[in-house]
Amino acid sequence: MHCARYISRFGFASCVRPRSIASLCALPETHQLLQKTCHDFADSELFPVAAKIDREHYYPVEEIAKLGDMGLMSIVLSERYGGSGLDYLAYAIAMEEISRGCASIGVTMSIHNSLYLGVLEKYGTEEQKQRFIPGYTDGRKIGCFALSEPGNGSDAGAASTSAILKGDRWVLNGTKSWISGGYEAGMGIVFATTDKKLKHKGITAFLVPMDSSGLGRGKKEEKLGIRGTSTCQLIFEDCEIPKENVLGKEGYGFKIAMQSLDAGRIGVAGQALGIAQASLECAIDYAAKRKAFGKPINKLQAIQMKLADMSVKLESARLLTWRAAWLKDNNLTFTKEAAQAKLAASETATFCAHQCMQILGGMGYVSDMPAERYYREARITEIYEGTSEIQRLVIAGQILKEFGI
Repeated sequence: MHCARYISRFGFASCVRPRSIASLCALPETHQLLQKTCHDFADSELFPVAAKIDREHYYPVEEIAKLGDMGLMSIVLSERYGGSGLDYLAYAIAMEEISRGCASIGVTMSIHNSLYLGVLEKYGTEEQKQRFIPGYTDGRKIGCFALSEPGNGSDAGAASTSAILKGDRWVLNGTKSWISGGYEAGMGIVFATTDKKLKHKGITAFLVPMDSSGLGRGKKEEKLGIRGTSTCQLIFEDCEIPKENVLGKEGYGFKIAMQSLDAGRIGVAGQALGIAQASLECAIDYAAKRKAFGKPINKLQAIQMKLADMSVKLESARLLTWRAAWLKDNNLTFTKEAAQAKLAASETATFCAHQCMQILGGMGYVSDMPAERYYREARITEIYEGTSEIQRLVIAGQILKEFGI
């Protein structure tokens, strides 16, 4: 990997070194063990290949399968359906540690858990679960989530993809955009308008096999970061789906999407925390070994201020994320808290990646070191599953609701 050339040339150690697991005493023993297991796996299996995945833009089949073998690709799925049966706090912890090693792998884990298996288990019929969950618990097959379109952006209720019932089959026409894992997925949860007069209340969710006739894929997008999974358009041209593939009820699609995104934001927050933590570790390691003015730069007050700010933002965002997960696990309302966690964690990822580059200086700008990758990968966490602007609207709306306004 590129970092090795830098190490051999200048004699510095790896940018990632073992850390004391954050807030260990606050977690149940099961979660502590999970955290350490994921932490060690990220160090040994993911960080060594993360730069290559980013550079070569390939889907890491072997690493995803290993996550599946560890139970992480079905971490919140009930044991009844072959999952690990853990809670969302465990999911948030695992997402952070895995994304600390490779954020590209983290996003695949997030979408598959939150927006495919999680949605299917909550809203699917028993027959649908028996049909569409087997084979999707071990990482060998993944699902995707198709909500966004070229023209609707953050306005999820303005879906123009249509679904018309003809006999015993729904016929889908339209285009979905920014579909992560679009080329790798075997199944998709697709949202289409079944009654335009009802606007967002006329949207329905469908379970769509990705090899369905009439379903095509656009080109793989060239992305700034998160290059270990494809992102593409899904193009529906008279794509026929069996009537029984409606997820939930007809017209419930918008509600399903919004509730699913609440849960998905916990996963994205975990991913962002992983990027932020990796940035902090890289900065700490470099600052301990890089000398300027006759001493390591970590002795300079300017560097210490940056490290302190990174740490405070990171720990704050982590606690917000754990709180949102705890609320969901206890069947309490968590819409505001999930938005707060996602907003804080994503902006912390960008901040920490920026400060990491500043501390590394010129070395932070070259691909020999992972700092520039962290900087690129952090940016998307402020965009997908609702932009930072949308999160602020969600939070404000919930606050006003709480005050009866």
